[in-house]
Amino acid sequence: MSSIKKKIAIQGIKGSFHHQVAHLYFGDAIELNECLSFVEIPELINTNQVDAAVMAIENSLAGAILPNYALIDEYNLKIQGEVHLPIHHHLMGLEGQTLEDIKEVWSHPMALLQCRTFFRLHPQIKLVEESDTAEVAQRIQNQQLRGVAAIASKKAAEIYRLHIIESEIQTRKENFTRFFILKKQNGRLDPPKNVNKASLKFITKHQTGSLTDVLNVFASLNMGLTKIQSLPIIDEPWNYAFFVDIIFDDYLIFQQAINKIQEKSSSLKILGVYQQSKRNYDL
Repeated sequence: MSSIKKKIAIQGIKGSFHHQVAHLYFGDAIELNECLSFVEIPELINTNQVDAAVMAIENSLAGAILPNYALIDEYNLKIQGEVHLPIHHHLMGLEGQTLEDIKEVWSHPMALLQCRTFFRLHPQIKLVEESDTAEVAQRIQNQQLRGVAAIASKKAAEIYRLHIIESEIQTRKENFTRFFILKKQNGRLDPPKNVNKASLKFITKHQTGSLTDVLNVFASLNMGLTKIQSLPIIDEPWNYAFFVDIIFDDYLIFQQAINKIQEKSSSLKILGVYQQSKRNYDL
């Protein structure tokens, strides 16, 4: 069974950051299903066309990707794990091209945002939003586009044989993106053996102090709250669901917390219980 390749959906193509995360988490025995948008991924998971998927959820510079929280919730996807990947953005083009030759840079909006300080120094360059960093690199090579550069990984430059014009152009050198590893609720992947982190969604009761009551549960049990994100509830103006990440040392204490939160909230959903990323990846 170990020789069977896992089918993994990613946003983007080979050379993308999602591709790198898939290899880091699953190893080399994988078959990629390349998607140019995140919205394609849930259907692939829930119809068993793939075993799992990689989905970016937040960046240390640009913040949370809110539509992806909504996709995970709407399609009842299960969080299997997480990976924190250091993001190194490189400006690349055809061999022989220099920065003075570049008139336009095409890349994913998040990549452009994470490199905004660099481009403030080069206002003559037009920035064009595209769906995937690596796909732009591939297109530049295939169509021999001169005067156009991509922002992508060193791996993309190697795969698509592009020249790196400027290295490390991200605004902050300590730039991480957090990715979720997702599967179907009853998916084929084995659950992680050691778990110490959970992602939850809850909706508070309509009374004063209800959010504080829920958050106090974590504090009272000495559980670390590492993330809280609100998202509007569809068809309920000015009402919000809260997505939180918590760290725990004892699974029994986590279960106690769940029981208490169920009492203090109008709705609770466990999105996933998994092992915390060690954040020690670097490529």
